[in-house]
Amino acid sequence: MEILSEIASLLVAIVIAFTAGKLIAKLRLPSILGWLIAGMTIGPHALNILGNSVLEAEWFGILESIFECTFGLMIGSELIWKQMKKAGSQILVTTITESLGTFFVVSLVFGIIFWFADVPLYLAFMFGGIALATAPAPSLSVVNDMQTSGPVTRTLIPMAALDDLVGALVFFMIIALVSAHVSAAGIPVPVVFFLVFLPVLLGAAIGFVTGKVLQHIPSFKGVLAVTILMLLVTAGTGFVINSMLPAPVLNFMLLGLAYFTAIANMVTEEQLNGIMKVMNPVIGFAMIVVILNLGAPLDYHLIFGAGIYTAVYIISRAVGKYSGAYFGAAITHAPVTVKKYLGFTLLPHSGVSLVFTGIAVSVLSGAAPECASIIQGTIAAAAVINEVIAVFMAKKGFEWAGELGKAKEAYA
Repeated sequence: MEILSEIASLLVAIVIAFTAGKLIAKLRLPSILGWLIAGMTIGPHALNILGNSVLEAEWFGILESIFECTFGLMIGSELIWKQMKKAGSQILVTTITESLGTFFVVSLVFGIIFWFADVPLYLAFMFGGIALATAPAPSLSVVNDMQTSGPVTRTLIPMAALDDLVGALVFFMIIALVSAHVSAAGIPVPVVFFLVFLPVLLGAAIGFVTGKVLQHIPSFKGVLAVTILMLLVTAGTGFVINSMLPAPVLNFMLLGLAYFTAIANMVTEEQLNGIMKVMNPVIGFAMIVVILNLGAPLDYHLIFGAGIYTAVYIISRAVGKYSGAYFGAAITHAPVTVKKYLGFTLLPHSGVSLVFTGIAVSVLSGAAPECASIIQGTIAAAAVINEVIAVFMAKKGFEWAGELGKAKEAYA
């Protein structure tokens, strides 16, 4: 009976979030803002409709991971090698400059502050490592919701995949170094690379095998059925591997992304469009659940307790993201709109930052509990404040670039 009550709570939460999204959309704002606010309002820190009993339930964790995997299809469907070859170097360079630019700016600013505050300097690098991560779901939901199309959109979608890789690689390298510094049992560097690239290699391998099978299936219904079945197999393989790791750190979005990227490059354009036509409503539903899971744990009370570190973190991260993206776009001669407005679409942060923060706190809590509390308090407050601002700014970025509603016009 308990699980039925939990499922009912989730369904009520989804209906509330969907309604909030529709109301926010009437104000010409992205639906995701409504989903996020609904998540915080009905989460365990407020009305408790979507309480910890649901968020911490094993079945919900499985469902949410499957939806993250499904969400990866949206990005994977856009990573067509023939199309990416033209802008491949531009996207790669811009991803590296905006990621490392953010890491540099945030680490430098906090390094100066911590030098005078007599706080260990390695904490500044941990802030930098957490800051460079971008949460792709919010910006890509704006793409989906606002039907954007153009140079900024075409740059952002593949960048979402690369950004996750670069972000995870740099963060886990920092964690490995700090862990070795503060404790005897550090994380070996080969393990860092293994954890970052495992979901990509695993997803690509399953996707490649699936793509080969799909090439020999004549009917579209058969192609669709095998694609969905193997998506579930991919997620299931992720669960098995996660259960074997010391902590469940496998990135399911990267898993689904790699799986479908392989397929998208092996099936015909007609088959790909047909699969996405069926899957788009499912991806839309998955987005609501993923965003609810981001919003519900956020404590709105932290807004009132946010201190100077939170303000410095939000501002320095925004400066790093924007200037890094601007620099990368400039040296690769990207379109003017990409140079000016891409940075605004890279500000969303909460989900990934909270995961990274949890890992950082677990490393520091034994050897340096005061540093753990600084990171936890700062990032938790920043996640709440930044996410509302970031979604609004992402929408404005697409608007200033003149890309709102362009996808709808293209299909009209």
